[in-house]
Amino acid sequence: MSDTCNSDCSRCGESCSDRKEEQVDFSAKLNDLSKVKKVYGIISGKGGVGKSMVTSMLSVLMNKKGYKTAVLDADITGPSIPKLFGITSPATQNELGMLPAISKNGTKIMSVNLLLARNTDPVVWRGPIVANVVKQFWTDVIWADVDYMFIDMPPGTGDVPLTIFQSLPVDGLIVVTSPQELVSMIARKAVRMAEMMNIPIVAMVENMSYYKCPDCDNIHNIFGDSKIDKVAKEHSIDVVAKLPIDSKLAEMSDNGDIESFDGNELEEIVNSISE
Repeated sequence: MSDTCNSDCSRCGESCSDRKEEQVDFSAKLNDLSKVKKVYGIISGKGGVGKSMVTSMLSVLMNKKGYKTAVLDADITGPSIPKLFGITSPATQNELGMLPAISKNGTKIMSVNLLLARNTDPVVWRGPIVANVVKQFWTDVIWADVDYMFIDMPPGTGDVPLTIFQSLPVDGLIVVTSPQELVSMIARKAVRMAEMMNIPIVAMVENMSYYKCPDCDNIHNIFGDSKIDKVAKEHSIDVVAKLPIDSKLAEMSDNGDIESFDGNELEEIVNSISE
């Protein structure tokens, strides 16, 4: 029995001698016309920490290494991936399935915002419907050949993360947080959920970790002292990255030009997941 066991076997992916029921297979079948080699989820305990931006940055860096990349935007009620990549045209479909949008550098993207009449239309759906749509992005979209798929998950530990952990072949997770103690506390919930579901955490990213003054090069901890090393050590996570507050990166994101990103702050993570 795991140290984190809460005796709710219906929500646990672990096989152990103390299970109280037969384990149900929730796995979803990938579209027959698709081949996805590696799947990494990007998670956070709460919103507003830059999870979608980190997802996009990882995809961009892997694409620049020559890999075929894709982003599955699982943040159904708060989708932002198309905006980051500057994609405005809707997704299309044929008799075989849905076709993802393709960025200017070749990244394949599927998001609910590509299916709405206007990108400002709200998605007012209950949890089971949202979770089912995420599964459909895996089963009904013709991704074709993809080396690395990055899943931008909604914040928290609710229906969608649980569906993804149980239904998709996730190879590992990257946890995004920020320096505030409150955020770090909530990030631990996401980490513990991953541990309960036996999904390996390959890295942690602390966004808005510091600000470097362009005039004097002094480092300022705008949101408090960094907490990421302490959290990572508690959970035996070896790879960490600290992203500064960067107005140029924010401008790229707002202008849909994230593919111009060429920083090296995430290089250790990229190297750790590269084949």
